[in-house]
Amino acid sequence: MEKNLQQLAARLDGQFYDDKLWRSIYATDASVYRELPLAVCYPKNAQDIKELILFAKENNTSLIPRTAGTSLAGQCVGTGIVVDVSKHFTKILSVDTQNKTVTLQPGVIRDDLNRMLKEYGLFFGPNTSTSNRCMVGGMVGNNSSGTTSIKYGTTREKTVSLKTILSDGSEAEFKAITKKEFQEKLKLENLEGDIYRNIFEILSSEENKMEIIKEFPPRELHRRNTGYAIDELIYSDVFSEDSEELINICHLLAGSEGTLAFTTELTLQLDDLQPPEAAMIASHYRSIEDCLQDVASTMEHSLFTCEMMDKTILDCTKQNIKYRENRFFIEEDPEAILMLEVRANTADELQEKTQALLQTLEDNGISYANPILHGEQINMASELRKAGLGLLANIVGDKKAVACIEDTAVALPVLADYINEFSQIMKSYEQNAVYYAHAGAGELHLRPILDLKKSEDVVLFRKITTDVAKLVKKYNGSMSGEHGDGRVRAEFVEMMVGSKNYALLKQVKAAFDPNNIFNPGKIIDAPAMDTSLRYQPDRVEPEIKTLMNFDENQGILRLAEQCNGSGDCRKSPESGGTMCPSYRATKNEKDTTRARANTLREFLTNSDKQNKFSHKEIKEAYDLCLSCKGCKSECPSSVDVAALKAEFQYQYQKEHGFSNRSKAFANNGKMNKMASKIPGLANFMFTNSFTSGMAKKVMGVAPQRSLPKLSKTTLKAYYEKNKTRLEPQDSIKSIYFFNDEFTNYLDAEIGIDALELLSKLNYKVIFVDHEESGRAHISKGFLEEAKEMANKNVAIFSELVSEDAPLIGLEPSAVLTFRDEYLRLADDRKKALDLSKNSFIIEEFLKKEIALGNIKKEQFTSEEKNIKIHGHCHQKALSNSAVTFDILNLPENYKVTIIPSGCCGMAGSFGYEKEHYEVSMAVGEQTLFPAVRKAPEETIISANGTSCRHQIYDGTKRQAQHPVSILLNALKT
Repeated sequence: MEKNLQQLAARLDGQFYDDKLWRSIYATDASVYRELPLAVCYPKNAQDIKELILFAKENNTSLIPRTAGTSLAGQCVGTGIVVDVSKHFTKILSVDTQNKTVTLQPGVIRDDLNRMLKEYGLFFGPNTSTSNRCMVGGMVGNNSSGTTSIKYGTTREKTVSLKTILSDGSEAEFKAITKKEFQEKLKLENLEGDIYRNIFEILSSEENKMEIIKEFPPRELHRRNTGYAIDELIYSDVFSEDSEELINICHLLAGSEGTLAFTTELTLQLDDLQPPEAAMIASHYRSIEDCLQDVASTMEHSLFTCEMMDKTILDCTKQNIKYRENRFFIEEDPEAILMLEVRANTADELQEKTQALLQTLEDNGISYANPILHGEQINMASELRKAGLGLLANIVGDKKAVACIEDTAVALPVLADYINEFSQIMKSYEQNAVYYAHAGAGELHLRPILDLKKSEDVVLFRKITTDVAKLVKKYNGSMSGEHGDGRVRAEFVEMMVGSKNYALLKQVKAAFDPNNIFNPGKIIDAPAMDTSLRYQPDRVEPEIKTLMNFDENQGILRLAEQCNGSGDCRKSPESGGTMCPSYRATKNEKDTTRARANTLREFLTNSDKQNKFSHKEIKEAYDLCLSCKGCKSECPSSVDVAALKAEFQYQYQKEHGFSNRSKAFANNGKMNKMASKIPGLANFMFTNSFTSGMAKKVMGVAPQRSLPKLSKTTLKAYYEKNKTRLEPQDSIKSIYFFNDEFTNYLDAEIGIDALELLSKLNYKVIFVDHEESGRAHISKGFLEEAKEMANKNVAIFSELVSEDAPLIGLEPSAVLTFRDEYLRLADDRKKALDLSKNSFIIEEFLKKEIALGNIKKEQFTSEEKNIKIHGHCHQKALSNSAVTFDILNLPENYKVTIIPSGCCGMAGSFGYEKEHYEVSMAVGEQTLFPAVRKAPEETIISANGTSCRHQIYDGTKRQAQHPVSILLNALKT
């Protein structure tokens, strides 16, 4: 087989991987399943897909279509070749404004599509919680619905036509056709003809039609994805004499999970943009039952969304850095919140609709609070809800909210009764279920909390799912509402639709795919739901010792295991945020936060080596991680890959050795200290083309890079010389200054600006002797040295720093180690934690002082200036960019905007390294460089990170200023 795979790879234009790393990365999706695929392919064109189909047919293997890989039911897991179209099949081909349709390839992200369509006044309605990374091909495969389905319908209803490649390699386009055209299709002497003839044979039988109507969920329940949608086709004019509906096989392919044909091009129906005026009432309830009682009456108000979150999910958001601020509207401690959105074309009309809805809620008298949200508040609340599924993985330990019964849908009139019986089932298993719901559509994402590492909970996994399947059948609902059957629910399709109909579904599969090439084991003939699980039940838990403290995660392995595959790390730059910069540059799954967590989990779990970190595959997966920390705050599961990388580098290099380049970068503070004694000569060596070129070559630095120059004096020397002059006579308060190794030697001028600014604002600045931050050592895996520095700094500052005398610093990556890595490195964790609470980047300190009235607008110029801010990654992850925005807005005529950039791409030493240079610059080109180039010359570019300023200069030749320098220049003399 290996030789055959090599021959296949040679015939493909796209990328092909069959090594252990790539197979491990693609062994899971967002479900509980794990199967190592044979290989992974990024096809570049339709011919590649045809080659893959031919290979699968000749070698008795299968193809597993995949887009973003966020499937919860195991649709993307299997032993065949994973065919990932997310990298190359990403074109929007045309927009037909007259017919309101768009034609595109399956790898287009839903939110990216709608950003493009906005200029046409159109949008694609179905909206999932994964909309900033899920792709339209996957949405069709699952028949996705999301929050807007109550107003705009499901993906199936929006699918106009599909261009596909069939299981024999032939091409076929499916779209709405007339009865006469259908008759012509029956005459085709090819696989497409066989498909039409098979469908005609099945559905022209009155007995079959009656059985379908009897056993399938009613058509009125628009969220129904159980099995193949043969029930949709019987209402067409081909099979119903009193119907005017044209038959469209797309309705069958939508929801088929890639098991029938391989889609290469889609045409989707669009809607006019939603009414511009919006309001959301977030109704609070003391119980789930109370919440559900309000659904039916509120749905009479033509809602655009009707969503429910329960206390379990709300509690998860308390600990998440990113989503804590999104909880602003929550009052007291509700058991459930119902999010009800109304829209209108005018403010008056919106007011009328909002008041009518509010009146209904008040008349019902069930909710205890009904805050009304507008504008950005709605987006923040919606983001809180969207993050719910991923946030559930934040439950520390092995018990998790397991996706198995989370996709059930029933009709609204029976919803309360269904939930009541469902709750009784959960109580019988001593379960406190998680309720996360598209309540207005009758679909509740109900999840039991189970530990699938234990065989007794695997038994419960099956029992609970079976009992709920029987309950859904009792209420004539759909076991699969929008997440699909996949592996987890396919076993129950026969129970849900009956044995006769199940036989018809098998017949459909055989007609489309007689050799079982496409995604076998999904929907039809699925293996048992409790096999091929991500974790081996009752395994002996690997014992893994680390230098950093991962106790709060119950060890490094469980931190990696917190990744549930939700794929937030795959969102595009246009969606905002930082995570994950290298994936945004390469579009390779290998370079996602998810892949890095999965790789570490895979090899730490299954390694037979004494040093379980000693795998080149882990090294390859982490090679392009910039340690930006975007994942620490943006990953709903808070998988801190920067911490994982630091520990991995340390453990790996203990065995394989530290390179000279890594030693040099880690110890650049010591080297700069020596060079600072002769700054003129050192800077000549750094800037002279011959000597700098030699140095770059020896050090493995990209030749295109400029090297940072030393300051003429160190900041410490300046402070010692001027501290008497700098000390105010009657200071507001004293502050301890962390003179980090970057500012002291390379950016002393900025440090001087900070000292001058603080002095003139009447603050006493105190320098004490301290260690380097350890940032460079941490980034290169020199954790023993970093630990020593952390212990010394904690010992020094914990005796001095307090709420009234805080520690502040200029370089975010340095001072924020006190709030982050020191909590994992320091021996005295209590002292480290106490110190972290009073350690701030300078912008945070200044903002607090402004709020206290100690710094006033009147102290600054009224001159007009425009400023654009690029925030440091660590600031975004551990603080926020708003503090920089706020302090630079203090001068009354300063107009400040934040560049919606992610990582700059430099990331300490990463961007200097020759093998990383292209990725580094590609990251900068995503948002940052274009925004800087577009800014007029007179616009001030602000960046508080030393690496960021260097990257901006190398990428645009613009000099960026630190916020303190800008404020000092704005200060009235």
